Amino acid sequence: MDIVRFSIPGKPKYVQMVRLAVGSIASQVGFDIEKIEDMTVAVGEACKLVTCHGQEKFSEYYDVVAQICEESVTITVSDFSSGHNIEKRFQQCVQCPQEGDLSTFIIESLMDKVETTENEKGNKKIIMVKNK
Repeated sequence: MDIVRFSIPGKPKYVQMVRLAVGSIASQVGFDIEKIEDMTVAVGEACKLVTCHGQEKFSEYYDVVAQICEESVTITVSDFSSGHNIEKRFQQCVQCPQEGDLSTFIIESLMDKVETTENEKGNKKIIMVKNK
């Protein structure tokens, strides 16, 4: 198993970079284009859930970990920051946290297995598995 990790600033402009990185990883492992698209959409929604939905400000940073196996990829998006203190200069999500509910539905419909947790500080973690 190979593991790819990176930390991302909580600003929305970096979500596209995460989507591209995950798509590239999935492509290298041999996923077909439809499953790659599923993964990139799900990861984008997970990033929004972790950094934005239900919060007045964006998270400082979050971690993305991809565990690459022969027949699957497990992607974990985790908010380990000490708070949500990046100012929202515009309202990214019109109806937080209702849009968070939609994000959860999208992730669950696109991935094979999903687990969401939240610690006592409000930091969220989303673990997603996609099988070949």
